[in-house]
Amino acid sequence: MIVCDLCGESKKCFEREIEGKAYDICADCWAPLAAKLKGKGRAIKEREIVLLPESQPTEPAKSTPFPGELPTIWGRVEKHLART
Repeated sequence: MIVCDLCGESKKCFEREIEGKAYDICADCWAPLAAKLKGKGRAIKEREIVLLPESQPTEPAKSTPFPGELPTIWGRVEKHLART
């Protein structure tokens, strides 16, 4: 048995997280609190962190041509598959 943080009685309580803090709340106290909080705030979504590999520079270190030289134009072609 755990003491409820809301009513202070020794009951079977469950740990609930509200605004980043953990509370021990019994079922009798949780039902009215959940009804009061329903629809408030944003829905909490589990987000996954994805780390992308470091990209290599695609342009050469020399960006301006010497006098009298033609500039080099760099580009990339991407192929997209058509869905049918």
